[in-house]
Amino acid sequence: MPTLATTVDGLKLPNPFVIGSGPPGTNGNVIGKAFDEGWGAVICKTLSLDASKVVNVQPRYARLRARDSNEIIGWENIELISDRSFDVWMEELKAVKDKYPEGVLIASVMEEYNKDAWVEIIERCEAVGIDAFELNFSCPHGLPERKMGAAMGENPEILEEVAGWVNAVATKPVWAKLTPNVTHIEDPARAAFRSGCEGVSAINTIRSVLGVDLETLRPEPSVEGYTTPGGYSCRAVMPIALRMVMELARVIRDEYPDRSLSGLGGIETGEDAAQFLLLGADTVQVCTGVMKFGYAMVKEMCDSLLAFMERHKFETIDDFRGHSLQYFTTHHDLVARQAAARAAKKAEHDAKKMIQADDQWSGDDFVDQSDALARG
Repeated sequence: MPTLATTVDGLKLPNPFVIGSGPPGTNGNVIGKAFDEGWGAVICKTLSLDASKVVNVQPRYARLRARDSNEIIGWENIELISDRSFDVWMEELKAVKDKYPEGVLIASVMEEYNKDAWVEIIERCEAVGIDAFELNFSCPHGLPERKMGAAMGENPEILEEVAGWVNAVATKPVWAKLTPNVTHIEDPARAAFRSGCEGVSAINTIRSVLGVDLETLRPEPSVEGYTTPGGYSCRAVMPIALRMVMELARVIRDEYPDRSLSGLGGIETGEDAAQFLLLGADTVQVCTGVMKFGYAMVKEMCDSLLAFMERHKFETIDDFRGHSLQYFTTHHDLVARQAAARAAKKAEHDAKKMIQADDQWSGDDFVDQSDALARG
């Protein structure tokens, strides 16, 4: 019987499904709900020391729907990190760990370009029992004037320096959450690994403009008639996320084999998760999916991932994690492989024709032909 239990960076998870940082982990109450439903780990909504500087707006979501079914396939948000007091967060996270001591609770943290602030937030989170950290170097909107989020993560040198501050004091595993809004996501990943991070998470949302309302002529989401580019998520981003997870997994395989990768971007089913795992992810995160389907979706995801493993006779996630990486190559190599395959097929076809021709001159046919010549 296959098992979904897995250990990543010393963290023992009952399954690889992780609540991604965002609204589904917005307070201690909903984090507890996620553990009750059976999620393997929970990453809380991103914290900062001074929440008074974080001001959210309404509305802050816009949705792209399929034309034929009205299903939400794309989701844009302009939501900032948590605007709740850091002291309140510390009380709630401690309460969660007291109630769920075996639950893997990961703190998503973000701060300004200030060493003292990063050191303080790490030390205070560890004091309440946090199991690991995810450094938010990837929020694509809001607070760029404070060099936070993607404004920091798109620069590998700054990312490496700041992550180095964290790793100098952290005693728990540290993941760097990477922005997809770069040309080569491998560069910030290498910076994170050089700094000492145990793992990386990818991808965060893609900077986007979801659309324009053709009645009001205003872009969405409209706040007093105006908007700002936001972060795009949901099922529509999954192909991009899979590509970047593949690229990161190859870096880990070839250069940093002891590091981990948490994959996210459009995951809604166990089959979706299997694809990320096949491309090298150790865990998979779900955020927008929970907003669409609720916390109980994890049960069906576990069942369908187990069914996939049973079908292929995999006993553990390690049995197939990264299996599909071997099938990526260059376009030049694809041309050569196809030419070789066509040549082999032609040779096989020609050989069959020769055998068929030989059959026409074998056995009784040859005797009959010889007799006819003799009589002539």
